[in-house]
Amino acid sequence: MEIFHCLYSYLLAASMFILVVSAADLYSEVLLSLKSEIVDEYNSLNDWSLPSAEIPPGKTSVCSWSGVTCDTNSTNVIALDLSAKSLGGAISGKQFKVFTKLVDLNLSYNSFSGQLPLGLFNLTSLKSLDISRNNFSGHFPPGISGLQNLVVLDAFSNSFSGSLPADVSQLEKLQTLNFAGSYFRGPIPPEYGSFKNLEFLHLAGNFLSGSIPPELGKLKTVTHMEIGYNSYQGSIPWHLGNMSELQYLDIAGANLSGSIPKELSNLTKLESLFLFRNQLTGDIPWELGRISPLSSLDLSDNHITGSIPESFSELKNLKLLSLMYNSMSGAVPESIAELPSLETLLIWNNFFHGELPQSLGKNSKLKWVDVSTNNFMGTIPPDICARGELYKLILFSNNFTGALSPSLSNCSSLVRIRLEDNSFSGEIPLKFNHLSELTYVDLSSNKFSGGIPKDLSQAIKLQYFNISYNSDLGGTIPSKTWTLPILQNFSASSCGISGNLPPFQSCDSFIVIELNMNKLSGAVPITISNCHSLETIALANNNLSGHIPDELASLPALAAIDLSQNSFTGPIPTKFSHSSTLQLLNVSFNDISGSIPSKELFRTMGKSAFTGNPKLCGSPLQSCSRSMAMFGSKHSGKLLWVVLLCIGVVMLTTLSIVAILYLRRGSRGQWKMISYSGLPQFTAKDVLRSFSSAESMDAVPSVPSSVCKAVLPTGITVTVKKIEWEAKRMKKMLEFINQIGNARHKNLTRLLGVCYNNHMAYLLYDYLPNGSLADERIEMKDWGTKYRTVTGIARGLCFLHHDCSPAIPHGDLTSNNIFFDENMEPHLAEFGINYLLELNKDSFSKRETGEFSGNIKEKLTMDIYNFGEILLEILSNSNWTKMKNNAGTSMKNKPMEVVLTEVLKENEVDSNSSIEEEIKLVLEVALLCTSSPNDRPSMEEVLKLLSGLNPQSK
Repeated sequence: MEIFHCLYSYLLAASMFILVVSAADLYSEVLLSLKSEIVDEYNSLNDWSLPSAEIPPGKTSVCSWSGVTCDTNSTNVIALDLSAKSLGGAISGKQFKVFTKLVDLNLSYNSFSGQLPLGLFNLTSLKSLDISRNNFSGHFPPGISGLQNLVVLDAFSNSFSGSLPADVSQLEKLQTLNFAGSYFRGPIPPEYGSFKNLEFLHLAGNFLSGSIPPELGKLKTVTHMEIGYNSYQGSIPWHLGNMSELQYLDIAGANLSGSIPKELSNLTKLESLFLFRNQLTGDIPWELGRISPLSSLDLSDNHITGSIPESFSELKNLKLLSLMYNSMSGAVPESIAELPSLETLLIWNNFFHGELPQSLGKNSKLKWVDVSTNNFMGTIPPDICARGELYKLILFSNNFTGALSPSLSNCSSLVRIRLEDNSFSGEIPLKFNHLSELTYVDLSSNKFSGGIPKDLSQAIKLQYFNISYNSDLGGTIPSKTWTLPILQNFSASSCGISGNLPPFQSCDSFIVIELNMNKLSGAVPITISNCHSLETIALANNNLSGHIPDELASLPALAAIDLSQNSFTGPIPTKFSHSSTLQLLNVSFNDISGSIPSKELFRTMGKSAFTGNPKLCGSPLQSCSRSMAMFGSKHSGKLLWVVLLCIGVVMLTTLSIVAILYLRRGSRGQWKMISYSGLPQFTAKDVLRSFSSAESMDAVPSVPSSVCKAVLPTGITVTVKKIEWEAKRMKKMLEFINQIGNARHKNLTRLLGVCYNNHMAYLLYDYLPNGSLADERIEMKDWGTKYRTVTGIARGLCFLHHDCSPAIPHGDLTSNNIFFDENMEPHLAEFGINYLLELNKDSFSKRETGEFSGNIKEKLTMDIYNFGEILLEILSNSNWTKMKNNAGTSMKNKPMEVVLTEVLKENEVDSNSSIEEEIKLVLEVALLCTSSPNDRPSMEEVLKLLSGLNPQSK
């Protein structure tokens, strides 16, 4: 019996040993299985392989693999960190049940996609799960409540949809919850108010709706909460004032209405409060002055009324106060100037009045002051730059008077100063040799005198200078003005400036030169040839004379020239005929002779650009033969007829000039502005003023190209597209523009706003800096990058076709209209524009709700065809710079097997490669999309097909 007992003990010990060894070996097996599912383009997991040497019993070989951490005995994997390794694919999750001791799993900063694997919820020891910055999609699966040890759950920036998971609230140890930056819909579950230990809650940037649950006020441990950039209904629950530990609260851009609850003053530990870009009304509660730790307060872009509470004098830690874009009034309390920590004061576009506190800047290190577009009066506070850190001083469109403070001359920190549209007077005291950081100066529309400071050329970083509409300024243009190395815009119209134009020396950076309505005389120097970047030169209404220099006609970028109302003589240089950029040449009312160049461009400029030159002939004026015969006639009747005609032309031209000037000044009674989500509530005047500066625009607003770039007043860079319409079509077109403006998707270029009048509109889009799919700079050498581009385009187009009601046809889906953001994510641009332009025609058909009209169906089907063409172009070109426009056509004319072989070769993929099937499926989708119209799938079906790839595909 004793023998059997010993034998049993021996067998039991042996089996336990085998189990330990098996478990250790199992780690390598499951990790290699996981590796086989992952798309690893850069071979980041190349060291995940079995060693040749024997592994000690009970140990595992994976402890030395990259991203793997084991316990001290090297028997269990306790952490797996695969972050930022450029990995992709869809993970099955079947391997995770082995990792019973795993505490930390980090998959962040990759391109994992597909459904979140349910196997993750078997990791019952897990304390930290970070899947942020991936592309996991679909509903967040149930089962997270099984991870009862979880402390951190970070799912930021994915593509989850559906409702927020309510069962996450059952995680009693959870301290960090981040579901921001996905496509979650519906309300915030009220269960989210039941967390016991939560400290960080981030739900911003989804499509959440409904009311903010008052239950969130029960979160007594949360210190940081961001739930903005959603679209809630209703007001801010007063219950949030019960979150006693809260230090950071952001509910910006959330469509909230009602007033700011005074109960927020109970948040006695709050340091940052961001409620901007909502629909909040009423006064600012004076009780907010009790929140002594508050350092950042942004209530901008709402409908708040009333004045700045006097109680704000108690906010000794306040650094940022932003109240811009509201309807506030009253004077700025003197106590605001006493705040010792204040750095940024943004209160522009309100109805504030009175004088600014005269001690502003004396008691704190002011860095940025913007009080523009109010009704302030008086002078600039003398100590506004006393601490020497002020870099932005923006005071335009007020009623300020008097001389500028001499202290501004010593404000060496200044980068940007805008004082236009006030009544400042006296000499300009700025000493540019002391302002070495200055880049932008606008002193236009004031009452300055004493001329342009002679040391202007010492502001070596200056890019924009505007002194226009100071009629008593006088003086001459400083001789070294054109030597400023990076100055782009020089505007000094209507300033009473006399003398000659200085020689254009090293003026290569200049884009705009405006000197209209002055007393300039002499000739245009031939050294104008040095201004290679010049796009606009306006010298109208001066006393300039001599010939128009050929050198001016040879400038490679010149688009607009206004030399009208001078005394120029001689012919129009024939070199203008060879310009590929010229759009406007106005030489009216000079003494120009000879014939107008015969190029079609000059005929389209109209008579007003050439009239008032009796010796000038040719289209669009009278033909040269008829003109010469008329002036050679002895009959006084003809001469009288000519005189009367000239008088009529002069009157017509005068009226035209007045009309043009009216439009150029903004047509305040006609221009209107609509802002969509993502753009502050600029006025039309703000936007039009931005167009007039070289800093703002790559094309001239009076003669714009169809698409150009602009910088709006707050520094937002936008792409601007100009369209024209008939007044009777405007309402219908605006309705469609509003639909485009409300279309929001990760793969669409956002329409941020539209500035319009009865005849035209400027559409303002997000500016995407990384070029288009057709750009030669864009290279797609690896299959993973190509696939991400393909699926991104498909998602954007699917959204337009199936999530917009009624559907929006793209209408011009080409590689030129697919742009990349800073993360190289594709965005569809110009969607709906073709249809919009059709609405301006007599033959347009009404849009239908519900079922699509035949016209819309046809356009949607054409979008799918164009999508297929783009797929074929992407598949056929590993070297993007060699892409040919007929790539798709040539591929469709060959057998499938031949095409597949060519595509694999182009993409440097072996025929036995694991991604061959993926490429084949994408090729099949492309050919299906470019088949006959009746056989083409919908974009919804296309997206399902692309989502059905094997794990490696994503």
